[in-house]
Amino acid sequence: MTTREAAIDAVSKYFDDGGFQAELADLVSVQTSSREEEHRDDLMRYQNVVMRQRFEDMGFSVEIHPNDVLDRAPFLVAKRIEDPALPTLFCYGHGDTVPGEEGRWSQDRDPWTLEIEQTASGERWFGRGTADNKAQHAINMQALRHVIGTRGRLGYNVTFLIEVAEEMGSAGLEEFCRTNRDLLAADLLIASDGPRFSTAGPDIKLGTRGGLNLRFRLEYREGGHHSGNWGGLLANPAIVLMHALTTLVSRAGEILHPGLKPARIKNSVRDALSKVTVTSGPDDPEINPWWGEPGLSGAEKVFGWNTFEVLSFITGDPEKTQNAVPPFAEAICQIRFVVDTDPDTFLPLIRQHLKDNGFDDITVEPARMSMLRASRLDPEHPAVAWAVKSIEQTTGKDVTVIPNAGGSLPNDIFLNIIGMPTLWVPHSYTGCSQHAPNEHVLPHLMKEGLEIMTGLFWDLGEGFP
Repeated sequence: MTTREAAIDAVSKYFDDGGFQAELADLVSVQTSSREEEHRDDLMRYQNVVMRQRFEDMGFSVEIHPNDVLDRAPFLVAKRIEDPALPTLFCYGHGDTVPGEEGRWSQDRDPWTLEIEQTASGERWFGRGTADNKAQHAINMQALRHVIGTRGRLGYNVTFLIEVAEEMGSAGLEEFCRTNRDLLAADLLIASDGPRFSTAGPDIKLGTRGGLNLRFRLEYREGGHHSGNWGGLLANPAIVLMHALTTLVSRAGEILHPGLKPARIKNSVRDALSKVTVTSGPDDPEINPWWGEPGLSGAEKVFGWNTFEVLSFITGDPEKTQNAVPPFAEAICQIRFVVDTDPDTFLPLIRQHLKDNGFDDITVEPARMSMLRASRLDPEHPAVAWAVKSIEQTTGKDVTVIPNAGGSLPNDIFLNIIGMPTLWVPHSYTGCSQHAPNEHVLPHLMKEGLEIMTGLFWDLGEGFP
């Protein structure tokens, strides 16, 4: 049979027979932590061996391009040209991960080994990179493979970009895409990253919030000094820095400076988010309703507003605490922001704010190599309704359209620099522990993701929206 149903049945059988589990185990075993220089060879192997082989087996041509900003993180561009006159689909994934955090996983799990376990909440597949992002781009690759295998062709061209520096803020990606606009030009992006907002039904996100990481540092002197002899005489940088941060964000998580948040939520966004209810799932932490911007719903706080987070705070030596006034304090903070604010104003605004409030000695600098900007596709774009129809046909479930994800991805580069409509169809869930020990995926979402993407990629062969 060469039907849509046959392709979905084939990919479903592939999952049930253990094919996807074996594929994901192979990908997880490559230790692609991009923040650690010692994994340079792993990043190179993921691109030039692991991914290259899989794309070439599907009839793609593959080129590895250097990254001029982060030389250990090259770009892979895989292309399948069935007819230059046909439209082109653009797909994206990232093969890098955050550090493995060996020794911190429950049950003494090895982060670089896919481990299948039955928990009180059901079956879980544990491993670093499972949710973020190896399972997700593997699903999309396998969906393309099963459409080709069933129909013998896609009916369109594909450009698939894999990067291995996303966990470094996609360092070098903007420069690469600006330089290679013609190479990467396409008519539609369909990609997968991040979680569904609910495991009960699929969703589509049309963009992302941006993310800016900042390092606040206050250093008064060299070395600590005995707190009995000098306490009360020497200014404590940790206390001063804590008070400085509370002039930017309240004890309830409300951003205090108006320049760091949007003036309002647009009516179209508010209307879309009125259909979204954010709740905690079985593996999620309990939501604190008192936290964040007053007067907003949970969905508006996550998808329609800015947030200011303190990600880490260090003073003295946390491993060997001494009875001494510490010489320095440092906080890594993050602003997640929507398209309605200009992130280029944040750093000068914060510096001026600290100066105006008597915190002149605190330095503030970017804490990552690059910033991921916010972006959002118009919900009225015809690709949105087309994708909703396709996914609902495959799953029989209602599809929730969310204006932008709460997290950050390089969507702005694809939407605004290369210039293509962007649809994100996530396959993970909010309790997946990405960026933490015990990262995992849910097998039933992986299977449904394979079926959803196979249906989408089949339908594209019938005509682009």
